[in-house]
Amino acid sequence: MKIERELEDELKRLSKQYPVVSIIGPRQAGKTTLAQLVFDKHNYVNLELPDIRTLAHHDPRAFFHRFKTPLIIDEIQREPELLSYIQDWVDTNKANGQFILTGSNQLQLNESIAQSLAGRSAIVKLLPLSIYELTQANISLSRDEYLSKGFLPRIYAQQQEPFRAYGNYLETYVERDLRQQINIKNLSHFETFLKLLAGRVGQVVNLNSLASDIGVSSVTLAQWLSVLEASFIVFRLHPYYENFGKRLVKSPKIYFTEPGLVSYLLGIQSAAEAGRDPLIGGLFENLVIADILKTRFNAALPPNLYYYRDSNGQEVDIIFEHKRKLIPVEIKSAMTFNSSMSESIVRFKKITPKAGKGYVVYAGELEYTTDEYEVMNFKNIRTLFSS
Repeated sequence: MKIERELEDELKRLSKQYPVVSIIGPRQAGKTTLAQLVFDKHNYVNLELPDIRTLAHHDPRAFFHRFKTPLIIDEIQREPELLSYIQDWVDTNKANGQFILTGSNQLQLNESIAQSLAGRSAIVKLLPLSIYELTQANISLSRDEYLSKGFLPRIYAQQQEPFRAYGNYLETYVERDLRQQINIKNLSHFETFLKLLAGRVGQVVNLNSLASDIGVSSVTLAQWLSVLEASFIVFRLHPYYENFGKRLVKSPKIYFTEPGLVSYLLGIQSAAEAGRDPLIGGLFENLVIADILKTRFNAALPPNLYYYRDSNGQEVDIIFEHKRKLIPVEIKSAMTFNSSMSESIVRFKKITPKAGKGYVVYAGELEYTTDEYEVMNFKNIRTLFSS
């Protein structure tokens, strides 16, 4: 099954403007498939293969003699020293679209690319499938099916059983990648940390409290969290607190880029279980915010997403800036709308004159517009950024 990715056209455009295009994102998001599809005339090499990696490490000139441009280099973070040789090639040959790089560690790659390929590489981020991409492929699921099945391309392409697929994904990629970057003395502690994060998805996480529950230091947990973020397993949603003249919460919330992984970590094995889980509100919020993030990345735009919460507990789930206005978005897992869902939007609009028309995103089908907000089904959130 071929599912078209929104980034296809953007990659073609960028390859005409830059000698190097770097595609970064979590493992199994479809980076390699996308690169080979869009740049089907390029040669291809995978640095995950030990013999290829050995050649690249010990004799990079022989590596580039063997693998000619135009070239796709997969998992470039395994040998970041190659970027210096790519820089030399680019400065000498001055041709666009010659190198397509993929990688799964944004911290390593961003630093390496900034150092070696500044001004020479366009960087795009690819997350797993979006709701829009699935819809365009005539795949439309319910709220609970999205939560339990998730968005990994292989689950749809190979008809994999989701719960088992995410178990393999966790063991094969998440734990292995973490082990490559830091020394985990007790893997069970790390697994407990992941499950506790899943149980607190969409919340401001207190690492000191988690450290006490797990039995490791908060410094260790902060390190683990940074690596999870660098590997695109989780992301932080930062608060918006400019120009509000009152005490605001300034700590980020934690979300997972893959809602299916959250369900796996919570032991949810089916859509029915997802629908009656006591954490359905947080799970659905994670689903919607992750999809909003994909929408931004698929347009090659920075996230520019925030949340709002003051010291009295007044909160708006998402805020983004549009035409110098702050757009508030409230997310509700319910399938039936009632006016109380819009209360936080109404309050927020009273706080600041910069507030624009808000949105209530929920799981129901009814959609309509009032003077202050628009009620929207979650499958249509891509339209938030289309105007």
